Amino acid sequence: MQRALFAALALAFAVSASAQSGLRWTLLDASVPANVPQQIRLQLIDGSAKAVTQPISALSVRVDMSPDAMAAMTAPAKVSPAKEPGAVVVETKLYAPGRWAVIVSGTVKGKAVKATLVVTATVKSTQTAPAAGPRHLLYYRNPMGLADTSPVPKKDAMGMAYIPVYSDDVTTVRGAVRLSTEKMQRAGVRTSLVTRMAVAKAVRATGTVAADENRQAVLSARFTGFVEKLYVSQTGDVVRAGQPLMRVWAESSEVLVKEADYIGSLQSGAPEHAAMAASLLRQYGITQSDLNAMAKSGVPTRCITISAPASGTVMEKNAVLGMHFATGDVLFKTTDVSQLWVLAEVSERDLTGVKVGQKATISFRDNPAASFDGKVLTVYPQIDPATRTVKVRIAVANKEGRLRIGQYADVRIETGAPSATTVAIPASAVVDDGTRQVAFIALADGLFEPRLLKLGAHNGDMVEVLSGLKDGDRIVTTGNFLLDAESNLQTALKTFGSK
Repeated sequence: MQRALFAALALAFAVSASAQSGLRWTLLDASVPANVPQQIRLQLIDGSAKAVTQPISALSVRVDMSPDAMAAMTAPAKVSPAKEPGAVVVETKLYAPGRWAVIVSGTVKGKAVKATLVVTATVKSTQTAPAAGPRHLLYYRNPMGLADTSPVPKKDAMGMAYIPVYSDDVTTVRGAVRLSTEKMQRAGVRTSLVTRMAVAKAVRATGTVAADENRQAVLSARFTGFVEKLYVSQTGDVVRAGQPLMRVWAESSEVLVKEADYIGSLQSGAPEHAAMAASLLRQYGITQSDLNAMAKSGVPTRCITISAPASGTVMEKNAVLGMHFATGDVLFKTTDVSQLWVLAEVSERDLTGVKVGQKATISFRDNPAASFDGKVLTVYPQIDPATRTVKVRIAVANKEGRLRIGQYADVRIETGAPSATTVAIPASAVVDDGTRQVAFIALADGLFEPRLLKLGAHNGDMVEVLSGLKDGDRIVTTGNFLLDAESNLQTALKTFGSK
């Protein structure tokens, strides 16, 4: 009797566990349009295929491109409960046709239920499908992309079979490319619509922070002597103009002669001559306090205090306690870093738009979110023959001492007011080989056509298009380098085959 009771309880527990573990997600919309916002409906059902009535918490979703090939390529997605029992709605935009993985998870009664469902994004064709029948073979092309074709099947030196090319694979537009859905997914091809926007005229460049040459000072010895005491003993200390830096013992007898002349003029009642002698002693770096002390004592001194000629930060300290120095030796160098220069490297082609007085916005890589305002001071007269750039000097205030000399900077120079609303595309859509700028137009049935562009001003990640595109065109923004390579290959094959 007890065994039968235990067996019944075990069976009931197993059925309950099976019902709980039998929860699964199912897809209500297996196919949706590509590249337009839509809602994908999912439902959580139990082992008997009935909708779960309990509330679902901790909902999360991720939508990946091609569940078996491009799991890193994601689409924006947001999940929310629906009105139907156990149902949820995923709001997303699948930007390319093909298979997409909807990875959804939720919690019911403390149990997590997760699943990966596959939805297909489709594009409505605007062209008439080719008539059924055998395809017309044109030639076989080299599998490694070389400009080598064959009228019959063959293999290359590595044993790889040549790829057949059919008439429906070849487009009539020069350079146009047709890609399969699978190849577009592997290449991560994305598209966007051409829009109109106001593009500000600006020049972008990189630069380096440098000291303001107008705020540098050097303290050099004006007589020979020895360092007796240092009041500022380390590099990096901030000093003010007139602050004592060191006390020295003057070895030069010339200084003593000038001091004696000064004292004698005071004692003989010749104030004009004394003033001239004092002025000469100041040229030797002797401070007013030392002059007052000699006037009071009436005795020349070899112990002289040397002061800072200007306020700033000590950038170089050559003076060492006890050292001997000669006339002309550099003892201290200071720089006022409250205002600095940024030396921007502006490309030769952008030089005509840069003028003295223009506003500049400067950001630094240690904190890209923060920016500093600057002003163009000078456009240097020479071009670097190696980089074909010109240095542009920009003054910038060193807020809170955050900038460092030698620091790299990203510079944006405003060269004019925003233009009227014009056609603009993402800069990533442009393929630039140095001699031409091309964008690819996405047409129906996987066809992509290259368009030669004439570009204008840049505004962040957007660039103005003066000719080559019109408002409403759909262009490729990601994966366009693959299309460019394929387009060049197709053009080369056509040229090779026509000879």
